Amino acid sequence: MSRLHPIISVTGSSGAGTTSVMRTFEQIFRREHINVAFVEGDSFHRYDRAEMKAAIADAHARGDHSYSHFGPDANLFAELQNLFQSYGETGTGKIRRYLHDAKEAEPYGQEPGTFTPWEAVPEDTDMLFYEGLHGAIITEEANVAVHADLRIGVVPVINLEWIQKLHRDRNTRGYTPEAVTDTILRRMPDYLNYICPQFSNTDVNFQRVPVVDTSNPFIARSIPTADESMLIIRFRDPHGIDFPYLLSMLHDSFMTRPNTIVCPGGKMDLAMQLIFTPMVLRLRDRRNVELGVH
Repeated sequence: MSRLHPIISVTGSSGAGTTSVMRTFEQIFRREHINVAFVEGDSFHRYDRAEMKAAIADAHARGDHSYSHFGPDANLFAELQNLFQSYGETGTGKIRRYLHDAKEAEPYGQEPGTFTPWEAVPEDTDMLFYEGLHGAIITEEANVAVHADLRIGVVPVINLEWIQKLHRDRNTRGYTPEAVTDTILRRMPDYLNYICPQFSNTDVNFQRVPVVDTSNPFIARSIPTADESMLIIRFRDPHGIDFPYLLSMLHDSFMTRPNTIVCPGGKMDLAMQLIFTPMVLRLRDRRNVELGVH
């Protein structure tokens, strides 16, 4: 953790909704004039798209049917830890981009599914923001979580997460339902061992729970809307959280435990703005004190 070079880490599984959380933080950073270095978790995968297909095929040939992007063999956990540690200590580090599609790849003259070359974090940023699969990962070889100043988990209940992934991968990436289902099943051991444990390391968790029937996510015709969901917000340490203020601002919200608020799913963006704006400002103010800026 760093007073001078703070790090915010948003962690969630594929299809969990971390990208939407990132957009909310972008609004906060823009409004508060905070210069941020953005890091996508996909850029710390070990293999590009073609190499990953080959690695999965090799694993299948060995009888391993659970090789996935969620596990350590397919990721650069040590390099991610080094980035967090280096940025926290010096405000620098090595990053790259993963180019998901033709639109992202065109400016670089590269093929989709490839990585850009490693480069230094831009100079003079106020903080680093990570969004991806492993922002709070702890393994025997690497501890990423310890270097983040604010760790956030985005965790829809599992059926909702599967529905979101099925619809996204089918509608925007062109995969068949069978292919997406196969990916979900293949990833399950790594999901249990490397994704779920991270949500015990986070400072705040956002879990969306649908209030419509999602018993069989593989036949769901649509994703439950925000208004068809409730949002559970859990704080690891409730000290300093103004719960009466949050309850007054989030209509129809209530508390179920001393560290847990439940509110309508449509209030997620407002809830994040109310909760994270003061947290971001505290990180900025702490940095300014270190810099002697008033």
